[in-house]
Amino acid sequence: MTIHIGAAPDQIAETVLMPGDPYRAKWAAETFLNDVELVNEVRGMLGFTGFWNGHRVTIQGSGMGMPSLSIYANELIRDYDVQTLIRIGSCGGMQDTVKLRDIIIAMTASSINTPSSGIFREFNFAPSANWPLLQAAVTAAGNRDVTTHVGGIYSSDVFYDERPDLNEQMVRHGILGVEMEAAELYTLAARYGRRALAILTVSDHLTTGESMPSQDRERSFGDMVDIALHAAFA
Repeated sequence: MTIHIGAAPDQIAETVLMPGDPYRAKWAAETFLNDVELVNEVRGMLGFTGFWNGHRVTIQGSGMGMPSLSIYANELIRDYDVQTLIRIGSCGGMQDTVKLRDIIIAMTASSINTPSSGIFREFNFAPSANWPLLQAAVTAAGNRDVTTHVGGIYSSDVFYDERPDLNEQMVRHGILGVEMEAAELYTLAARYGRRALAILTVSDHLTTGESMPSQDRERSFGDMVDIALHAAFA
C-alpha cells in the first residue's frame, strides 16, 4: 500500500495498463479481463487486476497530465515492482493523414516540460518507447482493421493550449498527435529500466476541429486496449 494506491503488494500485476480516466479503467477491466478484482479506489483513481488469456494484468487510472501520471507510475515501479507500463488513452491528431479513430503508437514523446525536467536541467532528454513492446504493438495492430501510425507525439503540460506557432512547427516536423502523459512515462521507464509504451486513439483533431462523439469513444477505444494486451504478452 502506498499514499495513492491502496492495493496490497500481491494485488498488482507485473504488467499495468494506464488509462487517464479511472472509469475507462473500469470499462477496460470489465470488457477485457476475467476474474476482475477492484484493487484501488484511493481518491477515486480506480485500479483493477484480472486475467487476460491466462496472463495477470492490472489496469490502473493515472489521472490527467504528467504530474498525476508520475505519481502512479513511480509508486507502481518502486513499491509494486511493475515491469511493463502501457498508456492507453486518447489524443488529438496533428497531421492531415491522421484521422479520427486511428491508432497512434508513440515511438517518441516530445515535450516542453515534464516533472523530470529538474533532474536533467539543461540536458534535453529524448524519451522513447521500449522497442520490443513497440514492435509487438505494430504487429498486433496489423492484424486488425484499424489505421495505425507509428512515430513521434507531443506530451503537453497544458490542455487549453494557446500556442498556434508551436503547433505549426510540430506539424511541420511530423508530430502525429498530442496528449499529456507519455513523455514522463517514457522517462520514468528509462530511469528504472522498465518497459513502457503509449498506444493512443485519435479522438479529436487540432487542424480540422473534428471530434469523436462521446458515445463512439468506448467502441473505438477497444482496438487500442486489445493491441496493448497483445503487445504486452507477445
